[in-house]
Amino acid sequence: MATRFTTPFNRESTAAEVISGVDLTGKRAIVTGGASGIGVETARALAKAGAEVTIAARNLEAAEKVGAEVGARAAHLDLADRASVARFAADWQGPLHILVNNAGVMASPLTRTPEGWELQFGTNHLGHFGLTLGLHRALAAAGGARVVSVSSSAHLMGEVDFEDLHFERRPYDPWVAYGQSKTANILFAVEAAQRWAADGIEVNALMPGGIRTGLQRHVESDPGFQQMVASSGMQWKTTEQGAATSVLLAASPLVAGLSGRYFEDVNEAVPNISGELRAGVAPYALDTEAAKRLWDVSVALLNS
Repeated sequence: MATRFTTPFNRESTAAEVISGVDLTGKRAIVTGGASGIGVETARALAKAGAEVTIAARNLEAAEKVGAEVGARAAHLDLADRASVARFAADWQGPLHILVNNAGVMASPLTRTPEGWELQFGTNHLGHFGLTLGLHRALAAAGGARVVSVSSSAHLMGEVDFEDLHFERRPYDPWVAYGQSKTANILFAVEAAQRWAADGIEVNALMPGGIRTGLQRHVESDPGFQQMVASSGMQWKTTEQGAATSVLLAASPLVAGLSGRYFEDVNEAVPNISGELRAGVAPYALDTEAAKRLWDVSVALLNS
């Protein structure tokens, strides 16, 4: 196993601190879901460092408003809509140096895409998977591009169930579904790092931390969620702190050359201790065979 990578930063560090002194002039970046939550601070930090940032969001009006505030462009992207994803990728012209796959939906009621895919898996994983594949040529053209896959400690809730990805046979549990999609986000980074190394594309995943954002809209009034937060001892981060790990992986020279890894609190995560649902990375989320299988299954689904 590779030596764990550490930085001078910690869970208190902000995106601005992490990117201080970094010059991204001439670099082009996309932040999905950049119109809310940590996406705003991610876009802000990258733009302030000189990058040409595009906020890709389902709510174009909100993206335009945030874009005007932070100095970024706005474009429409609905990750649950294959046509929208394909159109966005096809419309992109020129190289792409940074792609932050940040958007997501958490613990939603059972909802299916037009294809019948469970919404969280379809949005959080398949949407970003299709987007990144569609932008592969642009990433390769950039030379030294970085892809950032925003996952969660919720991946510790379970593996990807290849026998029933879309809850067609097992009872639907919004948290199990969310956890599966977040495990998929890490497995994507593991396999993409291998497949695209020759293209100079580095791909890493991360846990941003607990941040109070619109992501919790489906569970804010859920007593079970409140109890889980209280029992876990979770300490909330500000959005500026929550964006720090994304920004590190997107732009910091400190992590140049690293790929296929999982970070939290602006450092590479330690292995998870069995039964602990707050920190670390589960072995199954870094499993190379599962990562390859997920890639092949995802390609087949998108081509179906």
